[in-house]
Amino acid sequence: MSGLRDVEVLLADRPGALAELGEVLGAAGVSLEGGGVFSHAGAAVAHFLVADADRAQAALQRADIGPVTVSDVVLLRLDQGTPGQLGQVARLMADAGVDLRVQYSDHDHRLVLVAHPEHGAACAAAAARWSGHDAGGSDEPGTGDAGG
Repeated sequence: MSGLRDVEVLLADRPGALAELGEVLGAAGVSLEGGGVFSHAGAAVAHFLVADADRAQAALQRADIGPVTVSDVVLLRLDQGTPGQLGQVARLMADAGVDLRVQYSDHDHRLVLVAHPEHGAACAAAAARWSGHDAGGSDEPGTGDAGG
């Protein structure tokens, strides 16, 4: 297991909300390993990959930033030079019955997947199949394992 987890934070719809999140996590010693902030219809949701999700969650809750949700992740590597791999991975997950909630990349060029909590094992199993296949499979053992 990677030990990395996704921290989801609903941010206030105002200037400075992201700055506060970054300042709070920085002051708590939490490093961001990937992620981003996405907005739709006036709501902003941050998703960041962190090694110490419990520390991140506690710091954000103390600062009254949130709500905060922590989720396990599945990491896998795509061949960045091969078009269509996201579609292939997403199809593999869909065919396995996995409801993907979030997808982004980390700072190590890996795909980060957050599945519906009930689908974590199926997501990890499908990722292991992907990692073992010939088209851009992982060069790292265990990147298909669910983090947490």
